[in-house]
Amino acid sequence: MVLHTEKDELSLEIEESAVVFQGFVIKFRGINSPEEAHALNGARIIVSREQATPLADGEFYIEDLKGVNVELGGKVVGEIVDIVEGGGGFLAEIQLLNGETRFVPFRDEFFGEINTASNRAELFNGWILE
Repeated sequence: MVLHTEKDELSLEIEESAVVFQGFVIKFRGINSPEEAHALNGARIIVSREQATPLADGEFYIEDLKGVNVELGGKVVGEIVDIVEGGGGFLAEIQLLNGETRFVPFRDEFFGEINTASNRAELFNGWILE
């Protein structure tokens, strides 16, 4: 696993992890005090694709969805630029061809087939973009 800090890129190994009330905690090998851990505040953890959890059918990594064309009736209307967490679940942030942005619930009621290999996501109804 690679950890990106403001100053450095570190390769760290997870020694222990645990689920806690508001998330989880990780103990990295070689980081043995709160002061050493504090130096990692704000760092980004990047896991290689080979170390990532395998996906089940219908699951996607957010990074794989970015840039996927959104089609309505076989016609491209925009592209997914991000997946963000909303109050009721995940939202697909879609940049329309005219440059405007819309947020669509990322659920089966709104999206049909999503194929990252062919770079397309089927949107069922256009009214959600209005």
